[in-house]
Amino acid sequence: MDRDILSAIKDSLPDFSKGQKRIAHYILEHYDEAAFMNAAVLGSVAHVSESTVVRFAMQLGYKGYPEFLRDLSALVKSKLTSIQRVGVAKMLIGEEDMVERVLTLDADCVKKSIRVVDRADFKAAVEAIVNAENIYILGIRSAFALAVFLNCYLSMIFKNVKLISSTSASEMFEQIRAIGREDIMIGLSFPRYSQRTVKALDYARKRGARVLSITDSEHSPLVEFSDYKLLAKCEIMSFVDSLVSPLSVINALLLAVGMAKQDELQEAFAELEEIWDEYDVYDKGAYDDKTAEKL
Repeated sequence: MDRDILSAIKDSLPDFSKGQKRIAHYILEHYDEAAFMNAAVLGSVAHVSESTVVRFAMQLGYKGYPEFLRDLSALVKSKLTSIQRVGVAKMLIGEEDMVERVLTLDADCVKKSIRVVDRADFKAAVEAIVNAENIYILGIRSAFALAVFLNCYLSMIFKNVKLISSTSASEMFEQIRAIGREDIMIGLSFPRYSQRTVKALDYARKRGARVLSITDSEHSPLVEFSDYKLLAKCEIMSFVDSLVSPLSVINALLLAVGMAKQDELQEAFAELEEIWDEYDVYDKGAYDDKTAEKL
């Protein structure tokens, strides 16, 4: 369904049965909770049968409730405020053994990402990065951490990497104003999606540049302006953004690019190792050559 699912529910209210209207009103008032309920639970809180919930979803044009819930969840993730996320996190994660629960959810997201990453897009994105005249990287708010990580390693391989680090829209566009057909823009954003990132990808696309989006869903607004998309599932709903899954996808991307530019990568690291040694960048620790001789 292309239109906003909440708008679709509002528009369909006159056509619903009495029981379906109860479901509709509950979802419209509590969409942040309804998006994480199965048909039986939603029926219980709306005081209707599970079969009524299923018919409600089909009335909206879905094949069944799971398909409806998928679209509702995708929409809700982009709408939830930080305050709502605190409540949802408590409901989904609970308070007992937080470490096991959160790490298990993160691991599940990585497993799901294995299935949804488009291998053709992945291969094409690697090729586009390798052949780009300039590589622009944009991530805002928590996604900036991912952008910095990606920039760190791409900059070791290429001399044409540009990390967009401005906090204002005007300065951001000043930094990407020269982007063109031989370049690639890599945009990273996850719910709640950054409007500035979406606009920057739109600008890059209009300028003829290739666009790679790293995001969480086909419903992400970044996808519309992308030539290639790499999806990383981030389904932990809390006020803290989980970056485990997208970071794994980025690791795969970096390794693939590195393998494609293996000769250049070896030369770059040989030069970097000399620099790191000369300026004592890394702590060599107590285990040096003299220590080894004694052992």
